[in-house]
Amino acid sequence: MNKVYPDAASALAGIVKDGQTIAVGGFGLCGIPEALILALRDSGVTGLTAISNNAGVDDFGLGQLLTTRQIKKMISSYVGENKEFARQYLAGELELEFTPQGTLAEKLRAGGAGIPAFFTKTGVGTIVADGKEVREFDGEQYVMERSLVADVSLVKAYMADRAGNLVFRKTARNFNPNVAQAGKITVVEVEKLVEVGEIDPDQVHLPSIFVHRIVVNPTPEKRIEQRTVRAN
Repeated sequence: MNKVYPDAASALAGIVKDGQTIAVGGFGLCGIPEALILALRDSGVTGLTAISNNAGVDDFGLGQLLTTRQIKKMISSYVGENKEFARQYLAGELELEFTPQGTLAEKLRAGGAGIPAFFTKTGVGTIVADGKEVREFDGEQYVMERSLVADVSLVKAYMADRAGNLVFRKTARNFNPNVAQAGKITVVEVEKLVEVGEIDPDQVHLPSIFVHRIVVNPTPEKRIEQRTVRAN
């Protein structure tokens, strides 16, 4: 089975549709699948529910899909870098399921593991727990969180072999493995493609069983939201 596609548009062809739930890896602009997000925008699909730590910035990352109004709901943790995100939410134009960061990671991990729900102390006594079951264990209150499964997951990795075994690079790993596992179909964007057997099995960060399609983008832009440096 050939998992490698010639470009991002063909990698998404036939699998993205209106009204889907799309999970996207990345933390801010670090480790986002740049080419796949752009191809998703250009596909014209609408009514999307996007699961991602945030929505990038106004003109890059998932912010591009907010500008084109292709996202109707965000399930995310952080909205501070995106003015259009804030504007749409405050105007009632965008639904938001605000989720603590660790809870979001676990909701994705649990979804990929086939666990439908779990209990956590995070959010007890706050609006995060509104409408959710709260149960006591060992004298402590816990809120039940439903796990997340996406119709399509878009992931960024540094390297893949042709089978789809993945290697991530440093902090760009972030949410990507959990997002990959939570997708019914997972498409990965990589900078480097090698033959099967060239990656040491002990160095595989995510096995190929979670990857369905691969596209190579050897020169991603890798923007930085706010560059901060120290004086020498």
